[in-house]
Amino acid sequence: MTNPDTPKATSPGDVRMPPPSPLRPVSVAVAGLPRYVTIMLGVAVTLGVVLLMHQFAGVIGPVFMAMNLIIAAYPIHTWLRGKGTPGWLSASVMVLAVIVILLAMFVAMVWSVSSMVAVLPNYQNEYTSLYNTAVHLMQNYGINTTGMSDIRNQISPSSVANVLLQAFSSAYGIAAVLITIIASLIFLAMDAPGLRARMRIASSDFPQLGHALAEFSSGVRRYWVTTTIFGAIIAVLDGVALFFLGVPLAVVWALLSFLTNYIPNIGFVIGLIPPALLALLGGGWKLMLIVIAIYCVLNFVIQAIIAPRIIGESVGVTPTVSFVSLLLWGWVLGAIGTLVALPMTLLLKSLFVDSDPGAHWLGALISSDLKDVQNRPKARGA
Repeated sequence: MTNPDTPKATSPGDVRMPPPSPLRPVSVAVAGLPRYVTIMLGVAVTLGVVLLMHQFAGVIGPVFMAMNLIIAAYPIHTWLRGKGTPGWLSASVMVLAVIVILLAMFVAMVWSVSSMVAVLPNYQNEYTSLYNTAVHLMQNYGINTTGMSDIRNQISPSSVANVLLQAFSSAYGIAAVLITIIASLIFLAMDAPGLRARMRIASSDFPQLGHALAEFSSGVRRYWVTTTIFGAIIAVLDGVALFFLGVPLAVVWALLSFLTNYIPNIGFVIGLIPPALLALLGGGWKLMLIVIAIYCVLNFVIQAIIAPRIIGESVGVTPTVSFVSLLLWGWVLGAIGTLVALPMTLLLKSLFVDSDPGAHWLGALISSDLKDVQNRPKARGA
């Protein structure tokens, strides 16, 4: 009689693979294909996904933006639940707060643009005088100024105002994005009461992935809160400095500095150009250089020195990866892609790098916190 506890004999064709380690996901190889073909197939699939996302950018961008806003505001839901508030009511308060803030920022952006459109044409004479001085100086140094008249017409204050006016004349596209974001917020808020339980169940089956997604949520929340708080501080200081320097529309430029602060890497430059040009037209080269110096010093001291010391690293990737992600997601998802570039990169990092110990080497190359990478588990044999 055979003992049921005795392991059964296996034939040469009956090979039993041991269960995969929870720290090492099962890898799927393409049988019969050389490694370089497998890599090319992977690259081709990745490009196909990127192009598909580009085709549906009008849906993917707003939905992902709404998900980021829900993640950032989720502590409101948690706090209300801790006070005994019903789940549906706490979720409603959370999404209502996000919608109010979103609409307030949109109104502020429209107001700032309309103020610029109204004021810029008043500096046409100053611009013409500055242009004539520059042309005369170039001619004294023997520089050809044949095409300068066309450049003058293209970047004059009146032409810039017309461009801004045309950009906001198509309110349909902006309204469609806002409606999609708000609708996504409402549906995501419906899932908020059971989100914690769902994540706990998923983490029990895939602990490494659950841990990576939890870190993604905390990292995205930290990123948005950090950007908002320190962006507001920089905007207030910029506005006060511009007011005492006598630069017109100091409040508008401070608001523009706050809004463009959400665009990583180049947002600071975008927010600096209008007040610097207006200072040039209204006060000359010295005033423009003072404005540029104040903006650069404030941005460097607060963003590069004070913020990291208070809250630590909130981006999660190196500056190079941050800049490349801005270019990539700006092309894939359009204007909204510049706002969610870093959160989108952090999501991909969580799914394909942080959750896979076999990608430990890639995390060391793109992560900004090397100590955190060193503490992560490595795949056996890596």
